[in-house]
Amino acid sequence: MLRLTTIIVTTLLLQGCVLTKLVTVPMRVTGAIISIIPVAGNLAHDGIDEAADVVDDLPL
Repeated sequence: MLRLTTIIVTTLLLQGCVLTKLVTVPMRVTGAIISIIPVAGNLAHDGIDEAADVVDDLPL
């Protein structure tokens, strides 16, 4: 019974929004850290943020 409950909870957590957040949160944190670099940091941050937005929009 415990195994079945674990499988069901894991399946529910790995659907759609939660799965994409697991991927995009590290991307956004990396972009925020990179934005500290003068001149090129903001450009890199914007690119990473756009990529994270695309991943968020995936129909999972």
